[in-house]
Amino acid sequence: MYLSKRNRITFMVMLLVMATVLGSLCIDQDSEEKTASANQTKPSGQESTLRYAATFGPEGTLDPAVKWTGWYLREAGVYETLFSYDENMNLQPELATKYEQVSDTEWRIFIREGVKFHDGTPLNADAVIYSLNRVLDDNNTRKGEYDFIESISKYSDSAVTIKTNSTYAPTIASLTDPVTSIVSPGTDLNIAPVGTGPFKFESYTQDVSLSLKKNDNYWNGTAGVDRAIIYFVTDEMTRLFKLESNEVDIADGLPQSEIAGLHNNPEYKIYSTPTLRTYFLYVNMNKEPLNDVKFRQALNYAIDRQQIVDTALEGVGGTPAKSFFGSMMSWSINDRIDMVSRDEQKVRSLLNEAGLEDINGDGWLEYDGKPFELNIKTYTGRPQLKPAAEVIEAQFESVGIKTSVTILDKGALETDLNNKDYDLSLYAWTVAPTGDPDYFVSKHFESTGAEAQKLSYSNPEVDEWIKAGRQTMNQTERKEYYDKVQEQVLDECPEIFVFYQNSLVGTNKKVAGFKQYPNEITFLTKDISIDE
Repeated sequence: MYLSKRNRITFMVMLLVMATVLGSLCIDQDSEEKTASANQTKPSGQESTLRYAATFGPEGTLDPAVKWTGWYLREAGVYETLFSYDENMNLQPELATKYEQVSDTEWRIFIREGVKFHDGTPLNADAVIYSLNRVLDDNNTRKGEYDFIESISKYSDSAVTIKTNSTYAPTIASLTDPVTSIVSPGTDLNIAPVGTGPFKFESYTQDVSLSLKKNDNYWNGTAGVDRAIIYFVTDEMTRLFKLESNEVDIADGLPQSEIAGLHNNPEYKIYSTPTLRTYFLYVNMNKEPLNDVKFRQALNYAIDRQQIVDTALEGVGGTPAKSFFGSMMSWSINDRIDMVSRDEQKVRSLLNEAGLEDINGDGWLEYDGKPFELNIKTYTGRPQLKPAAEVIEAQFESVGIKTSVTILDKGALETDLNNKDYDLSLYAWTVAPTGDPDYFVSKHFESTGAEAQKLSYSNPEVDEWIKAGRQTMNQTERKEYYDKVQEQVLDECPEIFVFYQNSLVGTNKKVAGFKQYPNEITFLTKDISIDE
């Protein structure tokens, strides 16, 4: 529902009161906040500053090789990788110029010449080897994702050779993940990022902001703004009001309820773009009757995906899911399958086959002669999760399955998933940030995958298809294997796919050159400018 003008004014007054109180407690603002405030009021003709309200940001360290920190620094335009994807998910060279497959297990990467890091040191083979070896370090929590690499060696000052343990088709795609960001050797990356991107790091205050300035020596052309400030704002309504009050020029993750009104306001440009983020239910197959495929299929048919999109997402936040890969991916089978539609008659038949029945006539199903209840666990941080879980709860209850929803912080939910202390869990994943299907399927559906362990899912035939997909270099043959995986998973329902998320971003009308990237890795680019 769109907020009335009166409610907006009330909310703004509350924010101003809070700001006044906080300001009285913090008379000495730090230099970064003073700079940010000054830049907002500078007259035209002086330095241009782009201000961006982001939902998420780094958690302490600024080292791109630590967990997912690289994603935030990539979004900020600080770091780059050897290869990347454009806004249409086409693979392209970035700090590399090309690659050659020397043999089944050797790849030669040619490095772009003439590029310099922000500290003036040159990009060369030594820097690339240093950067990639940081990911392969035994202490890196993401090392397991790159254990296919046997060695990285110097071929020349402008080329490296990557040797894999066996044939590994996703090798080049894996070099697009920001965890493999190319960094300047010998700097303390925890506090001072030094990359090659269009923006240079200036300062950072955890959970508050990240300040940047343009890289005048950027190899691919100078940025369209002199400076950028990223504010980390977890509340979606606050991000909206910062955009409407001209405190920021760009805001991501806008409230779904406000999109229609913003579309009708000529002061803003609204971008609603499909992403590679899929929302789905983990199913704990370690429990009865969730270990029965008939029961899992019944849950799948009990979900009305369009209703979830129309209500929980207010018709704008996403689209109904068919499989785990969205239609924009060339690996998807969505063009030849139908969405699973709610079918109450089929649901009741499958529930009966799985041994659930209403014994006492109270409208609720029993299992094994005892009262039965499902719990859906989800987490804070993504506003779509709670309302979507509540709609699913109502849909399950409408066919006699007593259901409840529990909201946890993400860390607590991860602990429960790892301990298999859950029935169902509504979660969100970017299913192909590297553009390759192996990223998701090997984690979720290969028996040894970390997510498959949470599901208690194992299918030897699926394991063989995933292995073959990794080791087959022919793209047509690879797709055949991943098609089989998708079909089998859709039949067995170890996970139940609900919707694909749309990215909702707003800018004021002065912002030009902004593009959205479906993998949500690239955001601030050299092409963004502010037209005064």
